[in-house]
Amino acid sequence: MDFNLTTALVTVGQLFIGALYVYGGLNHFGPAAEKIVPVLTARGVPMPRQSLYAASVFQVACGACLMLGIAVVPAAIGLVVFTLAASLVMVNFWDLPPGETRDLLQGVFASNVAIIGGLLVVIAQVL
Repeated sequence: MDFNLTTALVTVGQLFIGALYVYGGLNHFGPAAEKIVPVLTARGVPMPRQSLYAASVFQVACGACLMLGIAVVPAAIGLVVFTLAASLVMVNFWDLPPGETRDLLQGVFASNVAIIGGLLVVIAQVL
């Protein structure tokens, strides 16, 4: 079997992006939930703890699919939608006055946009 650099790079990229989601999702079942649930409550998310856990299970499952190369396109599409929704709910820098917190959240939002871009590249490689 010949070495294919493109395939190797896509595989490593899927592993890294998938790991980001698996790690983040699993983290929501620990102490991080106590910081996230009040934010979800303040943003009017119904059943905030249950919503967090359901979204986290989805996040972990889709991330694992990317890492394992299983149902890559549906998993990546799911993570695009998840990341966009989570960014709009949790990273609302536009509602904050100018300052350090707004700048930080604006950077997080930009990073999420870049991650969405990476997911779109994964989808394009698989199609």
